[in-house]
Amino acid sequence: MSDPNMERHSHYDTVSNAIEALRKEGFTIDFNLEGDYLLSHSGKIHVNDFNIVDVYRYEGNSDPSDEAAVYAIESTSGLKGILVTSYGAYSDSLSTAMLGKLKMK
Repeated sequence: MSDPNMERHSHYDTVSNAIEALRKEGFTIDFNLEGDYLLSHSGKIHVNDFNIVDVYRYEGNSDPSDEAAVYAIESTSGLKGILVTSYGAYSDSLSTAMLGKLKMK
């Protein structure tokens, strides 16, 4: 991510530790990306309804394919969820473009 605001809000931890910490804070829904939508077990939600609340990054053990970002996201209606994506060398252009539409809270 090239957004300096995003960099200031990033922490570094393992993916499992980040998810565990966020679950304790009430971030309970797991999301996947599809186009301009976030998909969960309850259906599709437009990405513009969400803000990024926190970001955790995991850089792997010198293997770029292990790099991941864990995003804590919250909708304007208070729905809290977790979005895990690749970043760095293995981030895909669709995810990067979609994440660019999320605002930092």
